[in-house]
Amino acid sequence: MEERPKDLSSKQLRFHRQAPVRWMSQRVLASTAARVILAKVLGAYLDKREFQALLKQDVFDHTDRDELWLDYVADVGDGFDSTYTIAYLTSRPSINPGEELPRGDILVMGGDQVYPAANWRDYENRCRGPYQAAMPTGNGHLYAIPGNHDWYDGLTSFLRVFGQQRNIGGRQTRQARSYFAVRLPHRWWLLGIDAQFDEYLDGPQLDYFAEALETMEPGDPVILCVPRPAWTWTDADPRAFDRVDYFIRTFIKPKGGTVPVVLTGDRHHYAHYRELGGPRHLITAGGGGAYLSPTHNLPDLLQAPPPDSMARHGSPVRTYEAAMTYPSKRESWRYAAKVFWRLPWLNFGFVVLLGLIHLLGLLSFLGTPGTAVAAAAGTFGITVAFAHPSNGDRKPRHWVAAACHAAGHLGLTAAGTAAWSALELSGWEAYLAYVPVSGLAASIIVSAYLFIAGGFGVNDNELFAGQSIDDAKCFLRMRLAADGLTIYPIAVPKVGRQWDAHPDGALDEPWIVPRQPIPTRFIEKPFTIPGHGRR
Repeated sequence: MEERPKDLSSKQLRFHRQAPVRWMSQRVLASTAARVILAKVLGAYLDKREFQALLKQDVFDHTDRDELWLDYVADVGDGFDSTYTIAYLTSRPSINPGEELPRGDILVMGGDQVYPAANWRDYENRCRGPYQAAMPTGNGHLYAIPGNHDWYDGLTSFLRVFGQQRNIGGRQTRQARSYFAVRLPHRWWLLGIDAQFDEYLDGPQLDYFAEALETMEPGDPVILCVPRPAWTWTDADPRAFDRVDYFIRTFIKPKGGTVPVVLTGDRHHYAHYRELGGPRHLITAGGGGAYLSPTHNLPDLLQAPPPDSMARHGSPVRTYEAAMTYPSKRESWRYAAKVFWRLPWLNFGFVVLLGLIHLLGLLSFLGTPGTAVAAAAGTFGITVAFAHPSNGDRKPRHWVAAACHAAGHLGLTAAGTAAWSALELSGWEAYLAYVPVSGLAASIIVSAYLFIAGGFGVNDNELFAGQSIDDAKCFLRMRLAADGLTIYPIAVPKVGRQWDAHPDGALDEPWIVPRQPIPTRFIEKPFTIPGHGRR
């Protein structure tokens, strides 16, 4: 019997409660950039999916009941307050966001179970530890697919956590690979695919699904879990949806199966797109713990696959309209405006870094014309690298944004040089004082750039990443019964921030409880997707 913690110390909990990742800190910027570069350059060599062919994995069966409840969370492994809030709510016997809903029999994790990058310590501290504390024992089941952050070590840690048939938070993991196929009641299927950095699906994975879906019958509906909301980027990258479309038309459509719902995370908000004149729903529900992502830049209409898709035998174009987002676009703009004080306040190291860069710019401008030109060129190079597209190629707006951003910093450097000369400053004390002053001024320039450029879809992720917003979280609770799949999108406007140990609770009660109840509500009215043979 595992002893219950008497307090919230790391020794008692057996994991360390973590602060939210500060994405603009020098350490996180450097380490994440290095991991991204290595993953992109060496991705094919680090890819362990080929070796997963040696790991036996069958189709998992949950058809033994007439009614089944499922929970879907994604992007969970960040700061303790937000991560544990979702872990706590999904582990309660029931919640009432508008009506009483029982806990899911199955928990599905949709990717990015750890931040900023995969390693065993962060999995323990940011994912497994909080979920274990929320529900020490239970008889549930857990399935997971990896996101890009799970992939930064080539899936080594992911497979050790989710591929070893371990119990995590009162739920048994059963998969041996980074993808899965599950049979559900009433001829529904739950499929999770591993599309590593949107590359080709590997051979063993394709063989697994070809064999797993041999028993699929015409009309069988599928809940498809994918790592990224590729449909939101089809305007910038016509190939963004190709992997998802390839899987549907190669493995599901030939069997006569349907895909009425596609679930994903990766973007840390809720966004529901409904097909115009069709049955399919595309849902992003990445509010499991990581910093909030914007919604004001999401399209009202999109096409997936797009008309200019480069897939040789692609599916017909489908058009979708935005049914609901959380937060709303107006709320998203309000969150965006907070960047002016949240970015420098939460990322002091980034302010110092900007100050050091501007100190170098000052020294260059005080030198020869050649050094000033070199500083200007270097500044433009940095801003061009920073104004990178999330998907697809650079567009004119990225170059314009980079030029305006560079102009702001060069103007600050020129103003600093003029003030330095006018005041006839010198000595190490003056140089030392220049760093925080110029750093704060430069952080305002960066904030203004992010706020304006984010409205045009440039660096919109960085606009929110630098703020580390804990609130406005979400997850899905789903009921599968004879009438179909009912989806309950649940909003958590405020996460818990004050916690107490619960040493005298029963075995299945949480180790940590909030001092105040955590409110929940429906994001939109729950909706039902009919099952086989129903309209």
